[in-house]
Formats: sequence, structure tokens, C-alpha cells
Amino acid sequence: MNSMNHNSIIYIPGHCGMAGSAIRRNLEARGYHNLITRSRLELDLTNQQAVNDFFETQRPEYVFLAAAKVGGILANSTYPAEFIYDNLMIEVNVIHAAYTTGVKKLLFLGSSCIYPGLAPQPLKEEYLLTGKLEVTNEAYAVAKIAGIRMCKHYNQQYRTNFISVMPTNLYGPGDNYDLETSHVMAALICKFHEAKMNDEPQVVVWGTGAPRREFLHVDDMADACVYLMENYDAPDIGEFVNIGLGKDVTIRELAELIGEIVGYSGEIVYDITKPDGTPQKLLDINRLHGLGWEARISLRDGIKQAYEWYISKN
Repeated sequence: MNSMNHNSIIYIPGHCGMAGSAIRRNLEARGYHNLITRSRLELDLTNQQAVNDFFETQRPEYVFLAAAKVGGILANSTYPAEFIYDNLMIEVNVIHAAYTTGVKKLLFLGSSCIYPGLAPQPLKEEYLLTGKLEVTNEAYAVAKIAGIRMCKHYNQQYRTNFISVMPTNLYGPGDNYDLETSHVMAALICKFHEAKMNDEPQVVVWGTGAPRREFLHVDDMADACVYLMENYDAPDIGEFVNIGLGKDVTIRELAELIGEIVGYSGEIVYDITKPDGTPQKLLDINRLHGLGWEARISLRDGIKQAYEWYISKN
């Protein structure tokens, strides 16, 4: 096993994002101090030569590949070409450079949208590529599937140690609260807060409120990633491993809970002309539990923390 130690050189592509910044916080809290980061302005991960030069110069030993172009239904539907191009280029460049420079271990962050839109619930790892993808985020999902398979086949051909994880819907510090590009959790926190501040009589929520979604606090996700990086190699976890809470709620239940935590007392209205997306998306986390890790932050406590962070930044 290629186990990290506190002196290991660790590179975190995407360290400014919600997932990457959480991984950085977790590593620092555990005593890792030799962390390499580069902003998007300092290193364009879609530029192959720039990425190759960086890896040749810096020689990281471990990589947490958290960099990605992400967004909600609106962003995915509006900019599918950008989502597939940017994510493919980031993955291809970083994973290949990790191989050519002898990186000891790489962790690739995927997304639960890789699963077929109507797959049985909860979603087991073996359901990958067993049906059609949800149309609203197909471009992003195809790119993430390519990253998973790239890790798998590099392990197969080159004996690399590249592991992949599939987090469920994430929320928490560092989330994107732009209503044009945000995911449902951040969008609802923003909407309810603004409605409360402006004394608005109602909050409009997209869709019917019936779809079920699972939400994991980003600090739990980061803890799982570091735990797996420290304790398991590629053959031990299979092709990839789901990371989730193991419980889901309806969008209606989520909206009511956020409204309660924010302190909004107005009406919640559901715009049924807007798309619902996949009816349910709950991960099977038995593989993760079998590897010895479980989430610790409840949904209510996590939303309270997320709302406090949002208020502190606005």
C-alpha cells in the first residue's frame, strides 16, 4: 500500500472549489503540511502542456483530483458543450500526467449523476452503464464516466494506483450560491434567506417537490476521501466507491427544513412547469461502510452550518 505520511507532497487540483477546499482543510487538520495548490489563473488544467510542465517540475506524490466544471440543472442544460469539454480535458491531462511522472496514488472525484436516470434505488456501483443517463446532465455525466474508466484502465495497463469515488449531492462551506448556476441546496438557502430579508410572501421552488435527493456535507465527503487515500489502494475498493449519507429526502421536505432553519414563515410554491430531473437518487453505501467509514454530520446540523457560512459571506 502506498500510504501518505505528513511529509508527502500532495497536490489538490480544484483547491478553491467546495470539494477541494474541504479536502485541503481535512488534510491540514490531520497534520499534512506539504500541500501544493494552484489557482485557475496560475495553472489552466485544460492546457495539456501546462499540466505536463507542472507535474514534471513539482513532482507530487499524491493527487486529489477535485477540479471540475460543475453546476445545477440550468447550467448543465444551457452549457453542455462546456461541461463535457472542460471536464474531459481536466481529467485527461491530470490523470495522464500523474501516470507519466510516477504519482504514487491519485483520487478522482466523480459524481452520482453517472448512474442511469431510472436505475434501481439505492444506486449500487455495479449499475454504472446499465441504462440511459438523465438528459439534463448527460454531458457532465459522460465526462465523469470517462474519468472513472480512465483510472480503471490505467491501473489495468500501467499498474497505477488511481482510485475513484462517487460523492452524492454535496453542500456546505464554499458552495456556489449563484441562482443561475447553483445546485438545489444552495439555491434554496439563498432563496429562503432573500425572501426572509425582503419579507416576501412566497418562495418558488422548481418542479413538483416530489423527487428524492440525498445530501452529504462536504466536510464528511472530504473525510471519506482522505480516509480512503490513507487506507485503501485501487484493487481494494473495486472500480470506484460511492460516498453518501445513506438517507434521502424529498425536495419538498428539504425546502420545508431549510425554511424552518432560515426562519422563513411565508408560503412555499412549486413551479410544476420546471423540470424535476431524476425521480430519486440515493447511493448504496454498503461498500464504503465495509471499508470502515460512515458520515457523521446530520442533514439538519449540516444545513445549519451551511446557512451560518452563507450569512457570514453575505
